[in-house]
Amino acid sequence: MSEPMKRVYGIDLGTTYSAIAYVDEHGKPVIVPNQESDRITPSVVLFDGDAIIVGNTAKESAKVEPDRVVSRVKQHMGDPHFVFEYEGQSYSPEDISSFILRKVVGDAEVALGLSDDEKITDVVITCPAYFGTSEREATANAGVLAGLNVRAVLNEPTAAAIAYGLEQDRDQVVLVYDLGGGTFDVTMIEIKDRLIRVICTGGDHRLGGTLWDEAIVMHLADQFREQTGLDSDPMDDPEVLNDLFLQAERGKKTLTQRDKAPFRVTHAGQSARVELDRSTFEEITRHLMDRTLELTREMLADAKEKGYEGFDSLILVGGATRMPQVRDRLVAEFGIEPISFDPDEAVAKGAALYGFKESIQQQVVQYLPGAEGEGGRFDPSAVTEEQLEKALDAIESQTGFTLSGPVRELVGTQIVNVLSKSLGVIARNDEGRDVVVYLLPRNGEVPMERTQDFGTDQPNQSGVDIRVMAGERDSPEPMDCQEVGVAQLHLPEGLPARSPIRVTFGITRDGRLTVTATDLTGGGSIDVEFETESVMSAEKLADRSTALRLMEVS
Repeated sequence: MSEPMKRVYGIDLGTTYSAIAYVDEHGKPVIVPNQESDRITPSVVLFDGDAIIVGNTAKESAKVEPDRVVSRVKQHMGDPHFVFEYEGQSYSPEDISSFILRKVVGDAEVALGLSDDEKITDVVITCPAYFGTSEREATANAGVLAGLNVRAVLNEPTAAAIAYGLEQDRDQVVLVYDLGGGTFDVTMIEIKDRLIRVICTGGDHRLGGTLWDEAIVMHLADQFREQTGLDSDPMDDPEVLNDLFLQAERGKKTLTQRDKAPFRVTHAGQSARVELDRSTFEEITRHLMDRTLELTREMLADAKEKGYEGFDSLILVGGATRMPQVRDRLVAEFGIEPISFDPDEAVAKGAALYGFKESIQQQVVQYLPGAEGEGGRFDPSAVTEEQLEKALDAIESQTGFTLSGPVRELVGTQIVNVLSKSLGVIARNDEGRDVVVYLLPRNGEVPMERTQDFGTDQPNQSGVDIRVMAGERDSPEPMDCQEVGVAQLHLPEGLPARSPIRVTFGITRDGRLTVTATDLTGGGSIDVEFETESVMSAEKLADRSTALRLMEVS
């Protein structure tokens, strides 16, 4: 074969914790511990002079130096208006995420004892299924800024389903309930022989375990004021607030195992001891569980419209699903016992398996040139099972990897994802009002391409701004949608009003959006340069990567 097989690592770039995994020579996904021997690393960044510190030290430092610490940056991915200022320098969410990626990659290289020519370069990074185009582009750019070749940005529930499906021997429809530190996804996935198909997805990228922590913090502040009689709010003191959040996270974990958890609140020269029992904790966070169930019901209604009436298994992913209230409420709602499937590690392992699958498929295409489909990717339908088995035998012999039965099945498995939000453009209707016209429907399978004809609004227009919008519930109101970006289309002179403009939206299987337009009046084609406000150009990305990588990360 012309090229050796690249090892591709899977990275779960989480809101509160991140993890990295790879597939070993036996075909098993393995989590790589960090330098502190922990299997997950806090996604917290501390700016310390010219050095960047990521992980537990940064998390603990938030108590005394909150102005130098950034946490939960994932919730700002794709937001062009979020910046963190430190010593006169501005850092975007992609910049900060790149430091987290460099930490988990660097620690993994040390743990695995990799030589310079074995360094980690190729990765699959996961993101919430509910992330839109801007957030996905920002995630991929964070990888580039960290000096990585991002092979794919994979939905977290899909990654978990890959890891889960590898161990299953029956066809089934699974509901993946993914409650992480900062995001919530709920996804229905069909797992069949050589097919993993996402049916529907829903969620909220600001609903996660940290909101449960926040509820504890607010309760502790209330109890402090009640016990001490002070009007002063402990939450107004940044150092006290960060200490309360650290206590809240520890207390939440204690309440998973025990009925009560003790806390101490010290503020303004006063101290209060607070004991929180599990029933009170569940009461003050009931509204959060209610919201996850509401989103789950909405997603199930969407699935029903696509012909799926129910599911066979309910899979829990994400550390926050360890809370007993999650299991109890889901059993009460659906009458099915949930399966807690490797909640902290399933996503990273699934991403590693996906990357491994892609690498093996590249080798198959080199071994069987006829197996190449659109875009140079492996097309399972282009080869017989016998041809594929023969190719895998040869790859196994050459690489030294043990390609077990489940791994071989995975290589031939097609993975089908859906679009998490509808995508459209703002157009003026017959009443002269701006409305959103959707071209790509939410929960439509990707890749997907749709075309629609529009008309110019005024005679002799020199151009139009194609405002691309993302909507969650297909509302025609621009205010209900998020602007993804603007594509500028320049027109020739002298066009009358209502001159037809054909607009085409295309979405890749990685969720990348392309927009093109054609002037139909004279038959000429016009290229549209699509620009997303939150995404850097390739040139700026390269320059920024060079600058950031001069900073030491540990």
